[in-house]
Amino acid sequence: MSQKMLDVTILDRELRIACPDEKTEELQDAVAYLNRKMHEIRDSGKMINGERIAIMAALNIAHELLSMKLGRGVDLSDFTRRMNAMQTAIDQALAEQDNLF
Repeated sequence: MSQKMLDVTILDRELRIACPDEKTEELQDAVAYLNRKMHEIRDSGKMINGERIAIMAALNIAHELLSMKLGRGVDLSDFTRRMNAMQTAIDQALAEQDNLF
């Protein structure tokens, strides 16, 4: 499985993330969705700390996921696999960022 490095921006922070070639579009969609959620939280004026904004965005997205009605065209196993792959990519990117500072 071939991987490439993607440069993404989430809440005005640039990250470099390793991603399998065939998952690039999915990861970019996930980044755009997360970025939009984080901007909504920040722009509401209730939070300015990036870590807290990220936690609230994660909670909101988890709530959306759990509120979905499963069994209506959603392949839960595929969704879980994709979420795990994205989590791994995010963990790798954050670990690489920690080494930069």
